[in-house]
Amino acid sequence: MSNQIIYEHPLNERVRTLLRLEHLFNRITFHLPQSDEWSSRAAINGLLDITNILARADIKSEVIKELERHATNLNKIRSAPGVDHQQLDDILTDLENSTKILRQISSQIGRGLRENEFLSSIMQRTTIPGGTCDFDLPQYHYWLQQPAATRHDNLEQWFQELEPLQNAIKLLLSLMRGSAHASEAVATAGLYQHTLESQSPAQLIRVGLPKESALFPEISGNKHRFAIRFLEPNESGRPNQTQQNTNFSLICCIF
Repeated sequence: MSNQIIYEHPLNERVRTLLRLEHLFNRITFHLPQSDEWSSRAAINGLLDITNILARADIKSEVIKELERHATNLNKIRSAPGVDHQQLDDILTDLENSTKILRQISSQIGRGLRENEFLSSIMQRTTIPGGTCDFDLPQYHYWLQQPAATRHDNLEQWFQELEPLQNAIKLLLSLMRGSAHASEAVATAGLYQHTLESQSPAQLIRVGLPKESALFPEISGNKHRFAIRFLEPNESGRPNQTQQNTNFSLICCIF
């Protein structure tokens, strides 16, 4: 699928949260090693966004449940024909190790970041447009003027608390995305609708279009059914649904 743009859509709230956290982790991973002030700001913002998500729900317990569910399902297919037992054992080991590490964390993940007075002072200003200007947060401004190595060390230290969660989410989404193969589908007059099997509800929909395509999909759905509309971008107004039959690749990730 290297020549395609992949569009993903979660079909339940759990996967939606995992994808949002993955997006934020990717942002931090990109900006953290950079030496400029604006990358340090972007990394801080990513940390604070993750901290906000973790404060709203017990994400650690949800992720542990998913890790254990995946391990249970994989153990059930051990005797199935054609199973690569070495690969299966490696995955099960990764699941077990990730679960063990998360269980060893006694407090809620992100608690240390929420209790950090420096980060807390920044978080309080992020809800105000432009609220992290130099005159609003002189201590933040001072920190941003420190050598890149100092800022990098601080960011690495703060990020360490989140790494076990990042690794677990990366593992879960990797298994989910790799749980099914792409099939070719056609959207008649730009619309495709599909009803899902109740016995094995899909977790995630992945739609692939050629990079040179002049269309993009708008996906809506839940565990029972989903619909995909292919739209033509319109810089001057609302995108219009194409009236052409549209070929695309589709993956329904059930695992």
